[in-house]
Amino acid sequence: MESLVNLECFVRSAELGGFSAAARRLGLTPAAVSRNVALLERRLGVRLFQRSTRKLTLTEAGERFLQAVAGNLEALQAAIAGVAADGGEPAGVLKLSLAPTFGLAHVLPLLPEFLRRHPLVRPEWHFENRMVDLIAEGYDAAIGGGFELSPGVVSRTLAPAHIVAVAAPAYLAGRAAPQDPSHLKALDGIVMRSGRTGRIRRWTMRDADAREMAAEQPQTLVVNEPAAMREAALLGLGVALLAVPDVLAHIERGELLRLLPRWWADAGSISLYYPSRTLLPAKTRAFVDFVVERFAQDRLTERLGGGS
Repeated sequence: MESLVNLECFVRSAELGGFSAAARRLGLTPAAVSRNVALLERRLGVRLFQRSTRKLTLTEAGERFLQAVAGNLEALQAAIAGVAADGGEPAGVLKLSLAPTFGLAHVLPLLPEFLRRHPLVRPEWHFENRMVDLIAEGYDAAIGGGFELSPGVVSRTLAPAHIVAVAAPAYLAGRAAPQDPSHLKALDGIVMRSGRTGRIRRWTMRDADAREMAAEQPQTLVVNEPAAMREAALLGLGVALLAVPDVLAHIERGELLRLLPRWWADAGSISLYYPSRTLLPAKTRAFVDFVVERFAQDRLTERLGGGS
């Protein structure tokens, strides 16, 4: 009987088109995946892949074998996951991708309590400003905004991503407070240039009465990272338009003041993404439930909104 790992290495290599992609998905090295597939081929006595330096192609025998085992492998994995979820403690590596500023401020502080509850889980957390491919890169979950829901991925909204105007108290001293977004053009602007488009990011703000108005800011200081915008605002260099999660702690401590308290811009939502499976691994289910629970307990969804 072939080992489950050899079969999974074969199936994932076929699905993803190579040993390296399969290795990322399975948390193995490409050499280990290649070796496991070779062991399977020797056991079966047939070549499953045609190998070249450029690509991996299924042989005719490999095509037939993939059709025969792929569905059964998924069913077997689901059965194993179900037993673990029902009777086993959450355990293993929890590979997570997080937007850096949000992750450091609002998710990392939850880790000590999560590990007290689930000491057998080993976090591998990547703080990165990119939309990862959960399936191909082997992530258990991701937290951020703007992910495309590719097949096999689901999301749970954690909080809105509302943009608000902030400045340091020292900067505002002696200056008239703006009454609507059009007044921001009279104040120094801390703005961001997108690394993807090369353009300055512009926002249209709205208020509780559904009025909309463009926020016109002078380009007094241009940076390419929201964290740099926040630090510049803390230094008293001007007004920055930033997501509430990035500045909430500083507003609550009085280090930054929110201008135009009735106005905000909508940048979508911050969500928790994870692969859709009939039975999630116990470690992933425990993490999803824990984060949702803590956001409710701490009223983070309401506190991170810009409309109040």
